Amino acid sequence: MLERIRTAIRTRGGTDGDEPPDARTDGGTATASEDSGLLPGSFSRDFLGSLPFWFPPFLLMGFFVYGAIGWNFALSLVNVQQFNEPNYGQLDLEQYTRAFNDPTFVNAAQNTFVLLVAFTLCCLVVGLLVAILVDRHIRYENTFRTIYLLPMSLSFVVTAQFWLWMYNVDNGLVNLLTTTIGLGRFRWLSNPELALGAVVFALIWQFSGYAMVVYLAGLRAIPDEHYEAARVDGANTIRMYWRVIVPQLKGATISASVVLMVFALKAFDFLYSLAGGYYPPKGTDILATMMVRQAFSVGQRSYAAAIGIMLFLLALAVIAPYLTYQYRRGEL
Repeated sequence: MLERIRTAIRTRGGTDGDEPPDARTDGGTATASEDSGLLPGSFSRDFLGSLPFWFPPFLLMGFFVYGAIGWNFALSLVNVQQFNEPNYGQLDLEQYTRAFNDPTFVNAAQNTFVLLVAFTLCCLVVGLLVAILVDRHIRYENTFRTIYLLPMSLSFVVTAQFWLWMYNVDNGLVNLLTTTIGLGRFRWLSNPELALGAVVFALIWQFSGYAMVVYLAGLRAIPDEHYEAARVDGANTIRMYWRVIVPQLKGATISASVVLMVFALKAFDFLYSLAGGYYPPKGTDILATMMVRQAFSVGQRSYAAAIGIMLFLLALAVIAPYLTYQYRRGEL
C-alpha cells in the first residue's frame, strides 16, 4: 500500500529526486496567485496607489461629459422654456416628434448632411492630389507643405472673418477674379443657392492641408519596390496610383475621414462668426446653429436639447465604425 502511494506521488510530481512543482522550501505549498505574482494584497496596494492618478479625471469626465449628456437627454423628454424649472414627472418624446415635423429642422439636417459629405470628400480628393505632388520631391517641398498646412492652425472665427472679406460683393477678391474672367459679381453669402457651396469651399481651404499631411505620411510608408513593380508591369502614372498606391491608403483615408467629419459637425463657430449672430446666411443653417439658436435666442431649451441629442447620435455614428475598425485591427 505504501509503495503504491509513493509511486503515485512520483508520477504526479516528477521523477525520483525531483521536488514537486508546488513545493516550497519552508514546508508550505505555493498558490497559483503567488506563482503568477498576482497576490490579492499586492494587487490591492497597486490599485489603491493608482487611484490618485486616474480616479479624479474619471470623476470629472463622468460628471461633466457623460453626466451632462444624460441630463441633456432627460431635459429633451420634458417641455421647458426659458430657464423655468423642468418637471421630470411627465416624460415623453414630444420634442423629437416636433423636430421631424419642423421644416426648419429638416432643412438644417439636410444642410448638415450635405456639408458633412461634400466637405469630407472634397478635402480627401484635394489632400490626396496635393500629397501625390509633394511626394514626387518637388522643389521647396517643406516650404510648400508648411504654407498649405498653415490655414488649419487658424480658428473658425479667424477663417470666417477672412472669407467674409473674400466674399464681399463690392471689393472681395473672389468677385474681383470672377469679374476679371467675365463672369460678373455674385452674392456668395446672401444667395441661398450659393451660400452653402461658399461655406464648403472655405472649409476645404482650411482643412484640406490636414488630409494632405495624413496622405503624405501614408505615401512615404509605401516601399519603393511597389512603384518599381508597377512600372515594370507597364503601368503609367495614373494607373499606377489608381490600382497600386491608392488602395494601400485605406487606413489613412479612414482616419482622415473621421477627423474631417468631426470638424464638419463643429462648424457652428464658423457660421456664427460669418453671420455675426444666431442666424447664419440663408441656406446654411445646420443642426449646431439651430440648436444654439433654439436654446439661447428662442428660449426652447427642451427642443434644443432634443436637437443636441440627435447631433450627438450623428457624431457617434461617425466615430463608432472607426473605433470598431481600430479594435478589429488590434490598435485599441
